[in-house]
Amino acid sequence: MATATEHVDAVVVGSGFGGSVTAYRLAKEGIGVVLLERGKPYPPGSFARTPRQMRTNFWDPSEGLHGLFDIWSFKGIDAVVSAGLGGGSLIYANVFIRKDEQWFDSVMPDGTHVPWPVTRAQLEPHYDNVHAIIRPTPYPFAHAPYDGTPKTAAYREAALAAGFDWFLPDLAITFGADPDRPVIGESIPEAIPNVHGMPRSTCRLVGECDVGCNYGAKNSLDYTYLSLAAHHGADLRTRHEVRSFAPRPGGGWFVRYVVHTDEQEGAGGVETAMLPVHELTCERLILSAGALGTPFLLLRNADALGGLPPALGTRFSGNGDLLTFVTNARRADGSHWPLEAPIGPAITSTIRVPDENDGGSGPGYYVQEGGYPAWASWLQEGLDLPGELRRVAHFLLRRVWAQIRHSPQSEIGSQIADVLDDADQAATLLPMLGMGRDTPDGRFSLDEGLLALDWTERTSEAYLARVRSAMAAINEQLGGELVQNPLSHLHRLITVHPLGGCPMGSGPEDGVVDAHGRVFGHAGLHIADGSVMPGPVGPNPSFTIAALADRFADTIVAEHEGRAAEATA
Repeated sequence: MATATEHVDAVVVGSGFGGSVTAYRLAKEGIGVVLLERGKPYPPGSFARTPRQMRTNFWDPSEGLHGLFDIWSFKGIDAVVSAGLGGGSLIYANVFIRKDEQWFDSVMPDGTHVPWPVTRAQLEPHYDNVHAIIRPTPYPFAHAPYDGTPKTAAYREAALAAGFDWFLPDLAITFGADPDRPVIGESIPEAIPNVHGMPRSTCRLVGECDVGCNYGAKNSLDYTYLSLAAHHGADLRTRHEVRSFAPRPGGGWFVRYVVHTDEQEGAGGVETAMLPVHELTCERLILSAGALGTPFLLLRNADALGGLPPALGTRFSGNGDLLTFVTNARRADGSHWPLEAPIGPAITSTIRVPDENDGGSGPGYYVQEGGYPAWASWLQEGLDLPGELRRVAHFLLRRVWAQIRHSPQSEIGSQIADVLDDADQAATLLPMLGMGRDTPDGRFSLDEGLLALDWTERTSEAYLARVRSAMAAINEQLGGELVQNPLSHLHRLITVHPLGGCPMGSGPEDGVVDAHGRVFGHAGLHIADGSVMPGPVGPNPSFTIAALADRFADTIVAEHEGRAAEATA
């Protein structure tokens, strides 16, 4: 058993949108905060780009992998989350959309609408607070050269022609030191030094948002909330993975964790169960390990907690995530339509389809055009191996024939260009990501100590059909061929927005936490992350997770100040 060597006011577990906001808000009020993040920091230039680097860019410390991507596979669905200082903000597509005012309920399998315990009006000031710190702005499509972004222009044309409501959402990206004057690649001034102590530059339109921005153009949590938290005295500890926690006699919490080291990274066969356990104590414990990590921690530690609300593990949702691809896009005259998805941020624009709550005929949703790094285009072109071999063979034959004929031609640029062909395969491909109001009826449990999920897409079939129909309509306008996520043929989906597992509720009979993030029946235990959602957010959930964390922090600060006042009375 580890020996406690320090005591702090608050411990925050995880540095995603819930943990980072909470750490900053508490530190700003003078509350002593230690933030424990299992992953490592990622300063500019440290994100993987080469195949060799990508091979080790996954999270599995038992195999010596301390990378960015943590992939969870469950029955019927796979989930992609992040390990690193800044959590999911390191790999998300930067989209900031407030949850629709009429969508603050969850539609259950029997068709009943269950209201959320918070409303848009209650969250509005917290959205404003988060907006002021993250400072998201729409893609500057009205300015040159951004107005020439092929995928944005094509998606706009196709969406409007298909009759959809198209718009440019706010993006947590810096496009210019002066927001009214976007400039590619200029230096970003900062009021306080960021936690990495590294310079940043504005967006270079390279489509690498989802694999980590090596220029620091994303206003990710490490450059915003975490830098502010550190500035106000928060202790940010990376490579610290929490394993267990328990109530402390007399109040407060024991928190036990292990530390991953540089020496362990790259060393296969690390027996992580045998790592030394460290311990600290705190008055308040805030779990912000995400919609997979937090339910897993609670389920593993339920006995030590003396029981938890029966709603633990319930109301899982993938936020309706659905991935498809437009391929071989062609204009009306039959010519290829160059969409060039790697140019620009990962997402620049979206359509919104209303819900039955606000004028629609079924579950509401959003569909956004996607992007990917340019090197992925080279990979895709390389998959056309027969065509590449034919073009290379043709080039070599031409050079041999020129040697035989003693041709005086020395400039052969056009011949080399022919080897590359017109690269239509990659240029005419466009990912589309749908998200919205699926059915939140998944349930987490433990299976031999591992996290398991009972979930099926069958209860969301009506929703999925609506999203697919919109994607098909956009694809038709682009003259392409719509390709489903290959896993969909196996009745599997992929989510990058897992939600639920510790839902907010009116009481312990239908929730794990109340409308202020407090765990029912456990004083001083709080949750602030996507696991508290009692259903899908609809649009990209990061903004709403952050706004809820800001609201929850108000309660923690008020209660802390109340206890301090009592102690001095």
